[in-house]
Amino acid sequence: MAGQTPALSFNTTFDAETGRPVAVAAGLVRVTAPNAGPYTFKGTNSFIIGTARVAIVDPGPDDDLHLEALTSAIAGRPVEAILLTHTHLDHSALASKLKAATGAPVWSGGKHRLSRPGRLFEINAVGGDSDWRLTPDRVLEDGEQLAVDGVALEVIATPGHCANHLAFGLTGTPWLLTGDHIMGWNSTLVSVPDGSMADYLHSLEKVIGLGYAHYVPAHGGTIEDGPDHARALLAHRQERNRQVVAAVNAGARKIGELLATIYPPLAQPLHGAALMTLKAHVEYLVDRGLIGATYGPFGTTLFPSRA
Repeated sequence: MAGQTPALSFNTTFDAETGRPVAVAAGLVRVTAPNAGPYTFKGTNSFIIGTARVAIVDPGPDDDLHLEALTSAIAGRPVEAILLTHTHLDHSALASKLKAATGAPVWSGGKHRLSRPGRLFEINAVGGDSDWRLTPDRVLEDGEQLAVDGVALEVIATPGHCANHLAFGLTGTPWLLTGDHIMGWNSTLVSVPDGSMADYLHSLEKVIGLGYAHYVPAHGGTIEDGPDHARALLAHRQERNRQVVAAVNAGARKIGELLATIYPPLAQPLHGAALMTLKAHVEYLVDRGLIGATYGPFGTTLFPSRA
């Protein structure tokens, strides 16, 4: 049916070929770090852009084996810049060592920062996984045009997963590096106050309209029909919003009660991620007056909208 929202499906068959350079497209090579886990899937994908001269996107975790793999794949070529999609440690922690090894400057969307000020008693659940100390040599702005060895790059601000998140489009091609904003193996974690559901949804809509066909995420494999997958993710989040409102109207008063209602079969290792994302949905809905909430030292208490 014309205009029908695509069904959301995830691909978990990705062969990372950890530590080996894998050609993704002309002038684009992937090297996956050995940091597989519940939040990183098969590991963080680092990318090498260019041929004679290169740029590195997301050097990855502070891991000596990965540094060796990247150095081997670079093979002595000049590195013009180290680009970061964002400053969570599984993407950025190796930046300083790679900079020391190559002399390349670090370019990003700025220092790590919260999407909003923290509330009294609020815990930033991903604070320990964030690279607060890294200061880039250059702050990239939305819409900037970069060039690496004849490869033109478009800087695209995509906040939501975190405040300084960027995507990089290979201008004039169908390829878009989406970082953690859009992935094919799972939906993206949005944890307040580090991230923002409102920003995330806006960034999804923005990316869908850019015209790139193939999305290349920082975890997992290429998403061949990127815009359709992004539309499905957007519809999935909108349905979550509806489920949260319905659960609160039916009597749910705590985030944990939402988890039991909305994710009853969820595996235990994923409970933390689901709780974080539900908190982001709650904040989004409270800000729009669709539910109410009070915040205190013993957590968030929910109630139906009084509008």
